[in-house]
Amino acid sequence: MQRLFSTFADGWPGLGLLIQRLVTGILLLFHGIVPLSQLSAAGPLMPQIAGAVVGLFLLVGLWTPLAGALVVVIEAWIALTGAGNELSFIVAVLGGTLALIGPGAWSIDARLFGRKHIAS
Repeated sequence: MQRLFSTFADGWPGLGLLIQRLVTGILLLFHGIVPLSQLSAAGPLMPQIAGAVVGLFLLVGLWTPLAGALVVVIEAWIALTGAGNELSFIVAVLGGTLALIGPGAWSIDARLFGRKHIAS
């Protein structure tokens, strides 16, 4: 994972990535849970459920590049099945940018795969 990113952004850029991860994850969770609570949900539910699971990974910042790429695939799947709207495109773009930029310093990825300080 460390090879994918030169650094895990902190400060204001890290805060921006945290906000982007939170917004994307919350949108995915919301659009994955709401169809389950409605009895007459239109279209297949599998893409929405998969999106909600990936949204949990984005919320905590775990495996962010993989989760972001999966968001793009899932949202394209939702759009192609006709169950999506213009929000699917926006969430796909947010997921793609997270896959390319990374999770930021405030994430599990940064704790697991960030640079380590060796005390001698």
